[in-house]
Amino acid sequence: MKRKINLFLAVSLVVIDGLMTALAFFLAYWLRLWINIPSPPVNIQPFHNYLGMMAVQVLTMLTVFFFSKLYHLKRGISRLDEFSIIFAASSIGNIMSIAFTSLLFKNSPLELDYSRGMVVYAWLSTIILVFLGRVSHNAIRFSLRSRGVAADRVLIVGTGEVGQIVLHKIRHSPRLGYEVVGFIDSTSAQKEVMGIPILGSVDGIPSIIDAYEIDEVIIGLPEASHQEILTVISRCEREKVSIKVFPDVFQIMASEVSIGDLGGLPLLTIRDIALRGWKLALKRAVDLIGSAVGLVVLSPLLMLVALLVKLDSPGAAFYAQERMGLDARPFWMLKFRSMLKDAESQTGPVWATKDDPRRTKIGAFIRHFSIDELPQLINVLLGEMSLVGPRPERPVFVEQFRQSIPRYMDRHREKAGMTGWAQVNGLRGDTSIAERTKYDLWYVENWSLFLDFKIILRTFIRVFADRNAS
Repeated sequence: MKRKINLFLAVSLVVIDGLMTALAFFLAYWLRLWINIPSPPVNIQPFHNYLGMMAVQVLTMLTVFFFSKLYHLKRGISRLDEFSIIFAASSIGNIMSIAFTSLLFKNSPLELDYSRGMVVYAWLSTIILVFLGRVSHNAIRFSLRSRGVAADRVLIVGTGEVGQIVLHKIRHSPRLGYEVVGFIDSTSAQKEVMGIPILGSVDGIPSIIDAYEIDEVIIGLPEASHQEILTVISRCEREKVSIKVFPDVFQIMASEVSIGDLGGLPLLTIRDIALRGWKLALKRAVDLIGSAVGLVVLSPLLMLVALLVKLDSPGAAFYAQERMGLDARPFWMLKFRSMLKDAESQTGPVWATKDDPRRTKIGAFIRHFSIDELPQLINVLLGEMSLVGPRPERPVFVEQFRQSIPRYMDRHREKAGMTGWAQVNGLRGDTSIAERTKYDLWYVENWSLFLDFKIILRTFIRVFADRNAS
């Protein structure tokens, strides 16, 4: 039954893409008739004469979409990522369609005019309509998965912090279509973790997979040796299941490696994580423009919040706190004051928690919507921070983390950011520092301008949904 439902979803997606592409071509035809830019239409035939061209457009687009893996029904892909893939695939498909149309319809007795305006309209319409069609299809698919229809039964190997994080993520993302059946743990004396039973040890994985009809195994043992991971995989490979492994720090660090040599001795060259040259200049230019525009546009809001903070409780409107930035150099990070004056006078430096009793009334509100972070645009303008990067920590905490978390200090090879890859993935406030570090390392390994824009956009979306204070 599950296989039939998945097949139906895949086929229906192809049909929707085909219909949206055909509709885009039809819309482009009429737009060319209605819009006299760059010049009035000349020699435009009745639409039925263009049906052959439309067929070429549809078939070409579907073929390009197939080779772009747009018919692999992925879990958890964001709309922004899907839009970027559709944009690229539609652009390539449109170019190929023009080539095939020119080849097939050259010297046509109908003398069809496939104008440049119509080409542009078809390209833009295809991107928009295909994306909207897929948004609708995804909504239906996610709704079915949220109700448990065709859900994949999952077995999690490891009951530690990572295993529990995986379970938490699945529980809070029902649209992924996962049903956690149980845990595997060879050392725990417990019978269940977070309400999910421990079904046995690694040696019993084959029989457990068979007995519980497991579809996917997620291995959450990042600190295990490679031999231990291979042992678990070998147990799973006896059955027809999908296997996913939560990466350790080295796997994240080595996301892109090259093989070189030293006088004939082969060596793995890890990608240099530091931004240099034109990339550094480009990122700084975006920071300057973004922070300057942000400060000008948000200045009325900043003045209003400063006034409300001042009236709400005794103390200054702004709060400067020492943080560690690029190359572990300290700087004073600006925030709107969200806690009582001298909040740490009795406790010393402590980690802020959810529903912290030291918060003021207005402080609770501005922390909930991350408005307290907006003055950091001044830090960005001064070059002490970036719009996107690893979130800076206080020196006292940095000293603690560097002793216990591998490669923690590599975060400081880039500027600290107002937001980051870890934060848009839900790791804000009182969450695992080890997991945040892995996300930060992945960011500095895979930096691109598009990734920065993606993080900024996702930050705006999460502001109204995130419950953790930073």
